[in-house]
Amino acid sequence: METETRNTSEIKRFGWTDFLWRFLMALTLVLLTFNPTDFCFTGWVWSAWQTSSTGPEHLFVGILFLIGWSIFLVATFNSLGFTGLILGAAFFASLIWMLVDFGILSAASMSGVTWIALVCLSALLAIGISWSHVWRRMTGQLVVDEVQE
Repeated sequence: METETRNTSEIKRFGWTDFLWRFLMALTLVLLTFNPTDFCFTGWVWSAWQTSSTGPEHLFVGILFLIGWSIFLVATFNSLGFTGLILGAAFFASLIWMLVDFGILSAASMSGVTWIALVCLSALLAIGISWSHVWRRMTGQLVVDEVQE
């Protein structure tokens, strides 16, 4: 059995650009799944459902979305855990509340609150999928879920 060794210079450093890409991917997934304009998967399926015109294309695209959500949710839950998810959600909920309280965001604008909540959900998913890299940079500890035999 061969043991793989890596030089520390071979391991790519995680930076802001890497996080930004993950955030943009999460934002794309979230906003294409649902947004207040109904120009999204849920709006498309709802319109087709109301006119009884759902078809295999809806199922196919829905499965693609399920795959994307599974990747992000499993990675986020594995890296942050239940406590991390609750703390992250509480952080973003308090941020939205603070924006409303300071008058930056109007609570009367449900659309505005929804857009901010969707961006916050995307940020939470991006943090979750990036957390192992961030943890390694902060602590020097490598988190590995795989068991070697």
